[in-house]
Amino acid sequence: MELTGAEIAIRCLQEEGVEYVFGYPGGAVLFIYDALFNQDKVKHILVRHEQAAVHAADGYARSTDKVGVALVTSGPGATNAVTGIATAYMDSIPLVIISGQVPTGAIGEDAFQEVDTVGITRPCVKHNFLVKDVKELAATIKKAFHLAKTGRPGPVLVDIPKDISNQKAEFTYPSAIDIRSYHPPLHGDMDQLKRAAKLLLEARRPMIYAGGGVVLSGASAQLTDLARLLGFPVTNTLMGLGSYPASDQQFVGMLGMHGTYEANLAMQNCDVLLAVGARFDDRVIGNVEHFGQVPRKIIHIDIDPSSIAKRVKVDVPIVGDVAHVLGDLLAILHSSKQQPDQQAKAAWWKQIDEWRGRNCLLYKNSDEVIKPQYVIETLHRITGGEAFVTSDVGQHQMWAAQYYKFNQPRRWINSGGLGTMGFGLPAAMGVQLAHPDATVACVTGEGSIQMNIQELSTCKQFRLPVKIVALNNRYLGMVRQWQEFFHGNRHSESYMDALPDFVKLAEAYGHIGMRIEKPSDVEPALKEAFARKNDLVFLDFKTDQTENVFPMVPGGKGLSEVILAEDL
Repeated sequence: MELTGAEIAIRCLQEEGVEYVFGYPGGAVLFIYDALFNQDKVKHILVRHEQAAVHAADGYARSTDKVGVALVTSGPGATNAVTGIATAYMDSIPLVIISGQVPTGAIGEDAFQEVDTVGITRPCVKHNFLVKDVKELAATIKKAFHLAKTGRPGPVLVDIPKDISNQKAEFTYPSAIDIRSYHPPLHGDMDQLKRAAKLLLEARRPMIYAGGGVVLSGASAQLTDLARLLGFPVTNTLMGLGSYPASDQQFVGMLGMHGTYEANLAMQNCDVLLAVGARFDDRVIGNVEHFGQVPRKIIHIDIDPSSIAKRVKVDVPIVGDVAHVLGDLLAILHSSKQQPDQQAKAAWWKQIDEWRGRNCLLYKNSDEVIKPQYVIETLHRITGGEAFVTSDVGQHQMWAAQYYKFNQPRRWINSGGLGTMGFGLPAAMGVQLAHPDATVACVTGEGSIQMNIQELSTCKQFRLPVKIVALNNRYLGMVRQWQEFFHGNRHSESYMDALPDFVKLAEAYGHIGMRIEKPSDVEPALKEAFARKNDLVFLDFKTDQTENVFPMVPGGKGLSEVILAEDL
């Protein structure tokens, strides 16, 4: 059966079971859009900006464990998508981005809407392809999905010149693909696993440090079983939240720059550290030299060998898929006759409970002004902790991470590595489409929401009842906080003094807007908003302008050099 390249591309998506494509049409992809029009299996979601297309595909992927798909045109379509691609790359999210390109004969001639998409995206994709022969298109797309999903996941871009999309070839879709030299291991080395088990059983001050790799691998059950078997404390990175139940007594909270006092002190002072699907980045352990002052044995499990020992010396490296490795480690521990030193473990927990006693997330609530922490706590209570929560980037992101207690993986959707403002709303669209009956909340700030606020139009067209929880303090809050702490309180360009009326703006897009200015109105407003199951509601909370995120480890400092609110 002969099909055009455009038809082949869509048939490939059908074969992969793709439900939604997020995109924006343009000249170089019109044949592909024509092929989309002539079928009904793959649904297209028309966004209002290509960055939002990739973020929406990203949110879809994070919340489902499926590959998200975006479709953009050449030139500005591709360059607009780069921020979304880089966001997914930093957080290892499986995406396939199909970009149009000028005809092959015009490549390199500065044709209308031409950019070197492969060259531009090379630093921020797992892999990319420029298709030069329509006969190779189907196999290329198969490779793209395979690469995006396996090993350490990531975005893969397929650049299709316009003439290729209109040429014909016989269509066959490979049932499987084999890429030479690309065979990510699933199981870790058994000798290393036995060494790891021995270290864990001999530990006196153990710690389990779990990151986004646990979520991506679907290994939350194995992580929970391991922690409960050993009785060890567990901390999560920002990306790992939900991989271990936040309500469990063994969970000591998120660690890092805005992590809990007890998580940071336990991380700094442990003698055996099990790092699972995490990469010791700068926002997690702070100053590497300071972290290295306390001798400890480190076991590091990761699918990506380049992430192991990248920033810190590791004693037991284990390369493999987290779910499989933890499963094998559990089997070894179950078969062992040795048990952890219960007396040493009790003393360690006593120390951790002393650190917990500082109650580092305590804040002074107010009857006069809305505290942002109170909004998030109330959001958690109203939704029963069951919502999918997306966020933008800034103070509101950290408050959401601290005060919304995630007990399940894939419920916390945020831009971690790149820190992309404008991520929250389009990501929420992808989540809502993936889970049409679920409660989806986008926690944002008055700065971040304006980065992609045009997507309120997309939400209207596709009837997406996202609830937008805007913590509006009239500042670029995290910028203001750093300026206050480290730049002599000089608020250089961090004050937002020309904000729109968000209620009227939401109404202009056909949605419901609510302005909340009194603490007593917070709970009633959230209850009313979430009772409107079929409506997008924009909740504009006027919050305390002076509130800062605590705890805080200043940049360049160590985990034990954390600042608490009570210290100021």
